[in-house]
Amino acid sequence: MKSGQYAQAANALLVLSRRADLASERPQIKYYLGLCLMELNLNQVASFQFVDVIKSNDQKWTRQAIEKLLVVTDRLGDETLLNYAIQRIDVASVPTQNRDMLYFRLGEIKEKAGLHQEAAALYSKVGSQSRYYYSAVYNKGLAQAEANQTDLSLQSFQTLLNARRGAKITDTNKVAAQMAIARVLYQRQEWDKSIEAYAKIPRDHVMWHDAMFEKSWAMLRSARFRSSLSNFQTLHSSFYEDAYIPESLLLRSIVYLYICKYDEMEKVVSLFESQYGPAAQRINSFLASRSNADSYFSEIQKINIMKNDSESKKKLNLPYNVLKYISEEGNVRRNYSYIKKLNDERKLVDETPAVKNSALGGYATRIINNRMKSTKEAIGDMAKAHLLNMKAELRDLNEQASFIRYEMINGKKEVLKKKLAGKDLNEVQVDENQDRSFYIQNGYEYYPFQGEYWLDEIGNYHYLGKQSCE
Repeated sequence: MKSGQYAQAANALLVLSRRADLASERPQIKYYLGLCLMELNLNQVASFQFVDVIKSNDQKWTRQAIEKLLVVTDRLGDETLLNYAIQRIDVASVPTQNRDMLYFRLGEIKEKAGLHQEAAALYSKVGSQSRYYYSAVYNKGLAQAEANQTDLSLQSFQTLLNARRGAKITDTNKVAAQMAIARVLYQRQEWDKSIEAYAKIPRDHVMWHDAMFEKSWAMLRSARFRSSLSNFQTLHSSFYEDAYIPESLLLRSIVYLYICKYDEMEKVVSLFESQYGPAAQRINSFLASRSNADSYFSEIQKINIMKNDSESKKKLNLPYNVLKYISEEGNVRRNYSYIKKLNDERKLVDETPAVKNSALGGYATRIINNRMKSTKEAIGDMAKAHLLNMKAELRDLNEQASFIRYEMINGKKEVLKKKLAGKDLNEVQVDENQDRSFYIQNGYEYYPFQGEYWLDEIGNYHYLGKQSCE
């Protein structure tokens, strides 16, 4: 080890750890084996050595093994082993350089347990020079928002925004902080301020599409119907055909209901039924015919291959937008990131002859393969859980669509009654004349839209229709 020959040392220590006559020395041997594996960047294999030391209850080596396990599991993002280590550690015994990481991970555990104020207090202990600092400030703001401490939450997100002020406009920490500010303002029912905050999300960031949808809700609550309809023109453009946003279509139809645009309303409700009715049927069928976690993982895995192949998308058992939505869920993404690290570790074993062509190589490969298998099963279980949630959501949304259609029919009935009574009604529906040519209205150049979109126009559409209610 002292000469830096870690592969040779690890092989020798592995042999020693298996000797029955050295059972009393095994915790020490395993600990040093773990150190060698860390130097070789075989963190997953190293973690198992430290777990063995901890299970031995050897007073001399257990504390040091816990500290090292904390480090390697943090590198891997292995939440199971990370929690195992954290539950056994004494914060005071952790070296200063690892203290910030421990506070951050403890905060995550408290947050998952619903202990929001305790989580916020732990996040506050992470130092400003730590690589966990930005995530800690963001998570602290989330915990405070969950605890309904919205003033403190806004302060936390503003702190993060100020800390990233000099970063590029699409910096993820910067954009996430701005998005969080908008959401907290919405939580406080400060609709106009929320709309202003959402408007600051840059359009070339991945969060922009979500910001547009959430801003539409704020506009609806603020009775800014025309502005919300302008957003829907973007949200439902062909550039976002792979987005799973069923609620947005119903929200659009509700806005049309408020302004008595029943023809447009019927088109949108019909669009919802034609798009998400079949999606619900395919989800129900998939759930009914498959129970094995592997089949769910395999289906999710397909979208990474078919992302740019429109023909292959049609052959999927589930709609592409459904699979894409699930693959972008936080727990699924984290586990995919973990699988990538396992793949990198397996590749490292294969590309290091001193490891591959030895007992250590076979031992390491077995550990990595077993972790890979269990993680894929975990992703499959997560995918199934998300599908069950989507099934319930679509069932509820279908019921809402029925109520909306009922209100639409009532509205049309009232219009007919007024026509029969000879009452003058407001002007005809906006899209009744499909042959409009270019003209100027309200200061905008108007084009007879036929379903085409240009990328530089996304986000700049303006709904020029007028409400038809008396």
